[in-house]
Amino acid sequence: MRTVLIHTQRMDRISTMNVNGTSVSVSLSALRPGTAAIVLGVGHSSTVTPVERRLLELGFISGERVEVVAEARPGRDPFVVRVGSTQLALRRREAETIWVELAPS
Repeated sequence: MRTVLIHTQRMDRISTMNVNGTSVSVSLSALRPGTAAIVLGVGHSSTVTPVERRLLELGFISGERVEVVAEARPGRDPFVVRVGSTQLALRRREAETIWVELAPS
């Protein structure tokens, strides 16, 4: 199976730049355990899929703090994230639709 990321104008709006001018917007699925981030948005396009809608309902809304707590071995799937005060287990393909920026240390 191959994952293809299609660049959209929505991604341009949610991308952020750090002091050095490099992008710090990443998919939640790319983070390692112990890493904290701030949710920028959910989805790749203007239409919201049922999975993306459910992620929004679970609390993955813009500005919310999220942390990767643990991941399964081997394969790193599923993994546990904390959003707000709730811990959830997510599949990597679900987490690929959640865009975050690294939280300041």
